Amino acid sequence: MRYEVLVDIDLPIDEVVEKFRNTENYYDWMKGLEKIEHVKGEPGEKGAENYLYFNTGKRKMKMLEKVLRSDLPKSYLVSYEVNGVYNEVDNHFEKIDETTTRYTTDNLFEFKGIMKLMAFFMKSAFKKQSLKYLNDFKKFVEQQD
Repeated sequence: MRYEVLVDIDLPIDEVVEKFRNTENYYDWMKGLEKIEHVKGEPGEKGAENYLYFNTGKRKMKMLEKVLRSDLPKSYLVSYEVNGVYNEVDNHFEKIDETTTRYTTDNLFEFKGIMKLMAFFMKSAFKKQSLKYLNDFKKFVEQQD
């Protein structure tokens, strides 16, 4: 499954990218994120790996994050693996004008086992969750300014 979501942020691109690069900020806009455990590589650079620990209230989840490409603001490609789901997210930041940045993610999901069936029925939920992360990031960075 592939899809794209985007949001316009009312801040200059340099400020937006700076806030995105700082993984400590993830706690402020990724709901349920409890811990980031660095595994290897230079954080934020190609080859880096982290475990992300989430608690959604309903369940706890440990997700492996790998940086596949780090060329911000043009592209920051990461993969996530958890329980039969493989997800790639390519983050792009584009200068719209001096005070506006467009944040776009291209999302690819691959599913195994029972998750294939669940994904068929829940496609809109995945897109909705991706857009929620973008809007949460937008709200975070705009309130920080």
